[in-house]
Amino acid sequence: MKRKIVVAITGASGSIYAKVLLDKLMALAAQWDTVAVVMSDNAKDVWRFELGSDSYATYPFTLYEKNDFYAPFASGSARFDTMIVCPCSMGTLARIAHGTSSDLTTRAADVVLKERRKLILVPRETPLSTIHLRNMLTVTEAGGIICPASPSFYSLPEHAEGIAATVVDRVLGLAGFETDGYEWGRDNKF
Repeated sequence: MKRKIVVAITGASGSIYAKVLLDKLMALAAQWDTVAVVMSDNAKDVWRFELGSDSYATYPFTLYEKNDFYAPFASGSARFDTMIVCPCSMGTLARIAHGTSSDLTTRAADVVLKERRKLILVPRETPLSTIHLRNMLTVTEAGGIICPASPSFYSLPEHAEGIAATVVDRVLGLAGFETDGYEWGRDNKF
């Protein structure tokens, strides 16, 4: 069965993670049926600032407005099986942790959790306060997965997108995708 995926992009720094995620999803098209994308206004601003373009609008995925509660994934009956929030701001994390469905991203996350489907949050923040850690614990206890944007370096990435890919490959693996990313034990260079 092919997956139905929601990708939410928030205004946290780290647009490169979202870009690499969308690029890799395009390359994995045989493994999914639908990819829906929702971005906050801040996410669009940060993408333009960090990546120097509006390329988020050029992907072949349906891009939903942040307050479009008619989007199919705003309801559990649409059966989207996975939601990835990448990068995930601490404000979005807090609203998800406390069930505050104030926009399409937080409503979709609420739906994914209540339907016992897969929610993966990729926070990109440091240092973390006690509030951040408690919110991460709350999401984890509700069934979500916290996968911090903490790159690995044992694959010896040679550029920024390669570094970001170490996180994105982990996220895609958590979502159930088969990727060609680095695997410890298979690709060791020692």
